[in-house]
Amino acid sequence: MAFARIDLADPDSSFEAVVQAGGFDILVNNAGVLHDISLLDPRSDFAEAMEVMVAAPLDLIRLNLPRWRQTGWGRIVNLSSGWGAHAEGLGGPGAYGVAKAALNALTRALPRDLPPGVKVNACCPGWVATRMGGPTAPLTPEEGADTPVWLALLPEDGATGGFFRRRQPIPW
Repeated sequence: MAFARIDLADPDSSFEAVVQAGGFDILVNNAGVLHDISLLDPRSDFAEAMEVMVAAPLDLIRLNLPRWRQTGWGRIVNLSSGWGAHAEGLGGPGAYGVAKAALNALTRALPRDLPPGVKVNACCPGWVATRMGGPTAPLTPEEGADTPVWLALLPEDGATGGFFRRRQPIPW
């Protein structure tokens, strides 16, 4: 089993990792940038947030297409956030919520273009005690990983184009 941790700020590393592995069956896009800068500030993190949380995941999906076309199977899990849900108000500081909303839109649109047998879903892992979530977050990394792992291993009749939290569908 091969896996790669890819730095989405370095597109060359993404290309190299996917090519060396011959593609991946499961792609988990778990990237984010979180800065407390107004979208209206000239120093806004908008461009960085869109690159890391939307453009880079789409590039990785495109790089994996040859493998998925060949095998007829693949899973894409986009780690999003309730802050990226219109239903929850697009919260969070800076461009975070806007970029996660764009990732959610990408998740909804991709099923029409993916090869048969490839599923794509987004999930909100909740507030997890990670570097970004901080030490006071109520969920452990293991608890936060439950839904993404479940989505990565969905059976053939599993959902695609959905948004989940704690293994349950949630509104966009």
